[in-house]
Amino acid sequence: MPVITIKNTGKTLEAAEGTSIMQALLAAGENIAHKCVEGKDELCGACHIFVHEGRKTLTKTTRPENEKLDTIVGVGSGSRLACQAMLGTENITVELLTI
Repeated sequence: MPVITIKNTGKTLEAAEGTSIMQALLAAGENIAHKCVEGKDELCGACHIFVHEGRKTLTKTTRPENEKLDTIVGVGSGSRLACQAMLGTENITVELLTI
């Protein structure tokens, strides 16, 4: 199982391949901004995170995700929406933005 390292705290957690970063973080009790409703694909942008390592193992950014990221201030090359990025087979390091 891939390991997610949270850069802000140094905490690590394991999650199954195919799980969204959002699902993995919430299951581990992490405090991440989100407005998602279970079972709905919101793309609200609240769960914007930075992926510092392992970007290539995540699912590709979709057009709707890219369009939402284009509307968010402070987006960089490592930006993803945690609800849209699904884990691959390799470990990743993420930075959670403060609320």
